[in-house]
Amino acid sequence: MRDISMAVDAMTLDAQIAARLRGLRQTQALSLVELAERSGVSKAMISKIERVESSPTATVLGRLAAGLGVPLAQLLAEDAPTPQRLRPQAAQEVWSDPGVGYLRRQVAPHDAQTGIELVEIVLPAGAQVRYPPWSGKPYRQRLWLVAGALQVDYGDERFDLATGDCLDFGVDRPLLFQVQGGADCRYLLVSSAA
Repeated sequence: MRDISMAVDAMTLDAQIAARLRGLRQTQALSLVELAERSGVSKAMISKIERVESSPTATVLGRLAAGLGVPLAQLLAEDAPTPQRLRPQAAQEVWSDPGVGYLRRQVAPHDAQTGIELVEIVLPAGAQVRYPPWSGKPYRQRLWLVAGALQVDYGDERFDLATGDCLDFGVDRPLLFQVQGGADCRYLLVSSAA
């Protein structure tokens, strides 16, 4: 029964991603071709995502967000209209990358007033995720590694993180997150306006 519930949740989230992507693209008056050129994602793939015919990977979502100049969270969750004092785990959106098994839990959605959001990420052993530099308003991120070992390439800088380490970086350079060792990696990511 749990598998069916998770499948329904994934379908619902794919539909929400499709609507947000289409809405952001239309708000910026971008054609599919223009977004494809900006993001490096094919016109056909963007169209499939917008029609909920394909589940995007974390890398594809990152490229689309960068091409639109918005934080990745804006494709995955709505801004919180007002800060919530308590946000139960059951109310936190979870998205899974169909390619590498990356799990992303939106612990606290982007707050329009403060520009802060909180995300929990689990990367399976051996996984890697690449993101291009963002073209929009820059923002900062702080990553706190809760479990595992993680290599982060921030442009031409490389950081090897162990459990408990914290890394501060921006989204102005290409990023690569790569799990090291044979265990899954779990980290918390706090993003804020620069």
